[in-house]
Amino acid sequence: MGSMAAFIAFINMSYPIISSLLDTDYYKLTMQQAMFHHYPSAVVDARFHCRSAVDLRPLADEVREQIKTLSGLHLSAEEKQWLAEGGIFKADYLDWLEQHRLDPDAVSVEITEDALQINVQGSWLEVTLFEIYILAIVSELYGRTLQKGASLEQGRERLQTKIQWLRDHVDPAEGFHFVDFGTRRRFSAVWHEELLHTLVREVPEFIQGTSNIRFAKELGIQPVGTMGHEWLQAHQALVDDLALSQRKALAMWLKEYNGKLGIALTDTICMSAFLKDFDRELATRFTGMRHDSGDPVSWGESAIAHYRQLDIDPLTRVLVFSDGLDFTRACKISHHFAGRINTSFGIGTWLTNDVGGKPLSVVLKLISCNGQPVAKISDAPGKTLCTDQDYIQNLKRVFGVCA
Repeated sequence: MGSMAAFIAFINMSYPIISSLLDTDYYKLTMQQAMFHHYPSAVVDARFHCRSAVDLRPLADEVREQIKTLSGLHLSAEEKQWLAEGGIFKADYLDWLEQHRLDPDAVSVEITEDALQINVQGSWLEVTLFEIYILAIVSELYGRTLQKGASLEQGRERLQTKIQWLRDHVDPAEGFHFVDFGTRRRFSAVWHEELLHTLVREVPEFIQGTSNIRFAKELGIQPVGTMGHEWLQAHQALVDDLALSQRKALAMWLKEYNGKLGIALTDTICMSAFLKDFDRELATRFTGMRHDSGDPVSWGESAIAHYRQLDIDPLTRVLVFSDGLDFTRACKISHHFAGRINTSFGIGTWLTNDVGGKPLSVVLKLISCNGQPVAKISDAPGKTLCTDQDYIQNLKRVFGVCA
């Protein structure tokens, strides 16, 4: 997209921020398909949380208006065919998705005394799609009016600096590559599109794909993603024995995908609790693990030690790192584990919202499933999100988490 077209689109405040059903992360559809086949009647409650010290209440009316536009999203026949050709999505699910329309009434946007409050309630099949759309909407509206000092010109300059750093410091023969994970906290959809076009054109040897389905399709690159925290969180309420929830979540994933999409997310409780559940059978059938909180080197060393303990060659597995990365940190991690285990890197906000000013840190997480509380504890302070402190304590007790 040319700079003039981008400028016109950016200043047109009335256009829908989300204009395509596929303008979301790949793992939204992979999880939704598994929900469709195994938990079609599950109901959930998800809550928005802003970790940044920013008052987002002035955005409430615009957020509501943008959420209303989501009812017009639909899967086209051409998009359906493209998804089917990928070999992951099944005909019955795609038929359902083609007919499905989002209901904005599932979303509540309110102003409390000190915050913008967004809740989404209803069928898990419905709620799951709202997550990325809402986060991208809030992030872009914030970027328009509250992200002081931000501009596309700065974004372009900084992107060229990053590209030059890759060319100067990284030998493509070393095998370093990254994936764009930046949809939810991007500065704008316009900038996200331009950024990816630039990366694919100038450093195709380094960019392996994107989590964004729309742009993967448009650019002819790999869509990337497996499961998110909500898949493991919901199973806390979908099993009779809480202690078996992670194993059940992983087993149901294998049932749905039979070894495809084989990267397991490890920090819904914490890495130590995950590894207790990740026995030889699971570790053999999953191709690797994804890091999303805590010290990445310590986490990776724990993963390697676990594979060796299970008599699995780490060089047959992959570790995906995706927590607050830039190229410098990602390359340091890559060098640390070189020759010991395969690595890949998901880079988000630093790519899609490094345009000046301070980007938001926002999430939308499940807080209940089928009327029961669920939680994410994580491997990092400040990422725990749950409205029931008694449940948190019980979850920690069951999984032997002391923090």
